[in-house]
Amino acid sequence: MHVAQLNFLPAPAGLAPAEVLERWHSLVDIAEAAASAGTRVSVIQAAAREERITRGGIDYRFVDIRGLATAADRSRRFAGVLAEIRADVLHGHSLGFAEDAFAIAQCLPRLPIILQDHADRPPRRWRRPPWRRWYAALAGVAFTAPELARPFTRAGLFAPHTRRFAIPESSSRFSVGHRADARAGTGLHGDPCVLWVGHLNAGKDPLSVLDGVSLAARRLPGLQLWCAFGSAPLLGAVRARIACDPQLAGRVHLLGTVAHARVELLMRAADLFVSGSRAESCGYAALEALACGVTPVLTDIPSFRALIGDRGIGRLWACGEATQLAEALVAAAAGRPPAAQVRAHFDAALSFAAVGRQWADAYVQVCDERCRRAS
Repeated sequence: MHVAQLNFLPAPAGLAPAEVLERWHSLVDIAEAAASAGTRVSVIQAAAREERITRGGIDYRFVDIRGLATAADRSRRFAGVLAEIRADVLHGHSLGFAEDAFAIAQCLPRLPIILQDHADRPPRRWRRPPWRRWYAALAGVAFTAPELARPFTRAGLFAPHTRRFAIPESSSRFSVGHRADARAGTGLHGDPCVLWVGHLNAGKDPLSVLDGVSLAARRLPGLQLWCAFGSAPLLGAVRARIACDPQLAGRVHLLGTVAHARVELLMRAADLFVSGSRAESCGYAALEALACGVTPVLTDIPSFRALIGDRGIGRLWACGEATQLAEALVAAAAGRPPAAQVRAHFDAALSFAAVGRQWADAYVQVCDERCRRAS
């Protein structure tokens, strides 16, 4: 089976193909996950110039869409490439490109199309009629967790024949390492040593995490929290919260922006990974923590429930509830599973091989269904 994965979002102008793949690592990761199950995968990337490179056995085609202002025009260009490579399934990135996917379906009506969620939201109510028509052209949609599809299904956006798949958004190349070596290399310490990786914004809710850590520290006097972050609109509020609380001052360490390669070392040094996210399409940092064998303490949201499953390898707490977070931190510190057990869960459910098997099954299902409907 030959699957084409199409990223409709144009690559940043001026970047060479190798630079695009380095910057948009999930484009490569999702393709390689699917290919790991034996599926032949090609990637089509909207771009400002024609390029073609091969990496890891996957063909990456950068397709020039300059001057193609409408979805119909762009999709005729994409459909030509899809026909040329004789793709059996189209796996498109983002539910936000439904019009483009619909236009491709008009050009290639026998080609089954799956769109994958990437933190997409349903259109506003008054815009929904054409979106229902566009989504009706899809053979399937994929979300990390089934509950993430509910805003779309409640709005009646998906047709009855459109299959819904629960597949992790991506995987991670991180791995378990030696904790003592990682602590020596990073300077992290604590009992427990707790790591936060995420933006300091309202959606990640760092202030609730600080409230929970303050409460937990009364029972975990050795707790240290280390925070790596990118954008930080709440940095001032975070600093003020730390400064005014004796339980946090000297216990919370703001690391700022950290290179992605160093995040792996930080995670290997940590005992626990904490997140306060109020919504995630997947939760890449949590995924990476699991790959490193770190016990996660996560908000009770659909994507995080899907990531940790029911194997007892993490703790969940209600969004914004600091008291619940404190209890979760104390419980996780007292009874965290070995790193090997956390990694075993990752290998079974979230690794490249595991995600690839799920995609292979989804591709077969939509192909079989299309054949049945055509016969």
